[in-house]
Amino acid sequence: MVKRSRKNQAAAPNVRTTGKPVLRVLGTGVTLIEEVRRKAEEELGIVLEYEVLDGVAAQAKGVMRPDSYDVYDQWFHSVELLWLSGAIQPIDVSRVDLWDEVNSVAKEGRLTSESRFGYGDNPANRLYVHPGHGLGSAPNDKISMLPGAHNVDSFGYNLEEVPAGIPYETESWGWLLDDRWRGKVALVDDPAIGVIDAALATEAHGLMTFKNIGNMTLEEIDGLIDILLEKKKAGHFHAFWNSFAEADELMARRDVALESMWSPSVMGLKGRGIPVRYAAPKQGYRAWQGGMCISSCTNGRTLDVVYDYLNWWMSGWAGAMMARQGYYFSVPERIREHLSDDEWGYWYMGKVATCDLPGPNGKIAVRAGEARNGGSYWQRFANIGVWNSIMDEHNYLVRRWQELTMENSSPGFRKRQGGRRRRENGEG
Repeated sequence: MVKRSRKNQAAAPNVRTTGKPVLRVLGTGVTLIEEVRRKAEEELGIVLEYEVLDGVAAQAKGVMRPDSYDVYDQWFHSVELLWLSGAIQPIDVSRVDLWDEVNSVAKEGRLTSESRFGYGDNPANRLYVHPGHGLGSAPNDKISMLPGAHNVDSFGYNLEEVPAGIPYETESWGWLLDDRWRGKVALVDDPAIGVIDAALATEAHGLMTFKNIGNMTLEEIDGLIDILLEKKKAGHFHAFWNSFAEADELMARRDVALESMWSPSVMGLKGRGIPVRYAAPKQGYRAWQGGMCISSCTNGRTLDVVYDYLNWWMSGWAGAMMARQGYYFSVPERIREHLSDDEWGYWYMGKVATCDLPGPNGKIAVRAGEARNGGSYWQRFANIGVWNSIMDEHNYLVRRWQELTMENSSPGFRKRQGGRRRRENGEG
């Protein structure tokens, strides 16, 4: 059971009683896209203020400044940190109109009974709020986060530089450490995500093994980072990226041939004519579950608007926009109502596209004749190796990860890191 502090609960409530309601949403570019913001404002008659940060910065602000937002929209592996700090309040499922339709990914931790449960922070373990303010898996009428977008992640590779592999047979996380692509590899610079990609690659490459790759010991963290430091000194890594826009450009400029990637990057690059494939590794995917939390400082009229916003997300239109980025959503049958038969066939069923398909911005993201690597929703979610995780030794892991990512001899890398620090300090 996860217990929490109440130190942030005395902050002034965010209550507005006149005029058009204003809702403040903190999160990342994964779900906070402009098309969704405009549609929600139009249909709900509210003003939406999206604050879009990178994953680490959003998580930090979510924990430390619950007075600065009403809705926290990010990932389940952040929930424990927010709950322990008192930054979020329980969500009453009786106020979620379609709660009974939410599928089993978050409720039970797997899509079907045959699916792998996976190592790490399976969302089912932190979904429900129990008496005494603990988080756990036993169902009741209070939850920590409303499950929404989710996906299985891996790495992308350029087919003009890396020979095509066979899904679940020859495609391997180990490719990220293969000397054939020295200097042409990038990882995501997020200690809760990038380290898992690196660990999967290290284990697949036969360099070390882990008892639980989603919750490493101090000794395992040290062993992993030491291996990665040696690879970096040998010039193996080109960069550690902070946003999927940066990942896009690394691949588009051919700075890298393989890298940690998220689905919108893959779809965006394919739409630009760059032949990127999203691997289906034989070791299994790194999975994540996203959703929305309510700030502990939100009440009154604003809290009512929050529930309206949550219910709007569950009604289908926004989830269809997520599908066009390559994500799945927790109420798939509602999503299906907002997708064409061709879109449903490609995104969820793993079928070959019979015509060009749009992305969330209306531009072509999928060309006729393409099929989604890894197959259908059910096939992909049956092959989860590990979930995104906040490990027991997270603080130590962050320090060791920074040792890896912040000391880099590439001037371009230092510039990117410096730019991020200036933005976080309000300097750019």
